[in-house]
Amino acid sequence: MREKVIAIVGPTAVGKTKLSVELAKRLDGEVISGDSMQIYRDMNIGTAKVTTEEMQGITHHMIDIKNFNETFSVAEFQQTVRRLISDINAKGRLPILAGGTGLYIQSVLYDYQFSDASSDEDFRLELEEFAKLYGNEALHEKLQQVDIKSASNIHPNNVRRVIRALEVFHVTGMTMHEYQEQQSLEPCYQDTIIGLTTERDKLYDRINKRVDEMIDKGLFDEVKGLYEVGLKGTQAGQAIGYKEVISFIEGQCSKEDAISQLKQNSRRYAKRQFTWFRNKMDITWFDLTEDPFEQKLEEILHYIAGKLS
Repeated sequence: MREKVIAIVGPTAVGKTKLSVELAKRLDGEVISGDSMQIYRDMNIGTAKVTTEEMQGITHHMIDIKNFNETFSVAEFQQTVRRLISDINAKGRLPILAGGTGLYIQSVLYDYQFSDASSDEDFRLELEEFAKLYGNEALHEKLQQVDIKSASNIHPNNVRRVIRALEVFHVTGMTMHEYQEQQSLEPCYQDTIIGLTTERDKLYDRINKRVDEMIDKGLFDEVKGLYEVGLKGTQAGQAIGYKEVISFIEGQCSKEDAISQLKQNSRRYAKRQFTWFRNKMDITWFDLTEDPFEQKLEEILHYIAGKLS
């Protein structure tokens, strides 16, 4: 019999953290973060990282496991989380994977292969040397020539991802998007995938308020402290909430413009998350717009009971 896992997905600020903790309390579970940025230590405010108080004593995994200057890949996430799911099941507890980084979650739940057939170490080292000699922009232009879609989604300073996209094209002849599309979608677990949604204006209002709360909690000081010890140019430094403040620190925009850009980028990200999850995974959606949370929680618990019985 396949191992059990619950996944909670949806856009930023919709309420995934709160639901994951409540389900873990009711179902003897442990929460695994499915957020690609909450893995970084000291990046707390801008990632809306779950606090000790919000955890309510529930064990959380995949939080604060990397320094901000370290890289992290989907393949590493997949390997680590699959091991956690097995360990939690072995204890007779229920793993609850909650987050909004779609590809990370898909890679765990489905038979998503990171094959050696799509890698070429010599080519990768060649590109790394090219970037050192000619700069990140020149490397990014190489990607634009063969994979416009990936180039538009990857910042030039995210050299690791630029090289990965070029490597996939070099080895397979496919763009990164085409390579991902050919992946199998066979489920690996007895999974229950819950999607959270809410009316768009309400979600956007929550996102704006969350950003205001981040500012009040000291987001600018958090980013300034990390910037002073080398955040710029790292994979982590490209995160929403950090790149906008870095622009302010470097005098490229006013503080008000940085905040406005952060809100706009967060709203756009939420829209992309909705689109991605609706197109890529078999999800049962629950709308949080009107019903009280406790009522919706009972509805979700009833649904899970039917799936896991």
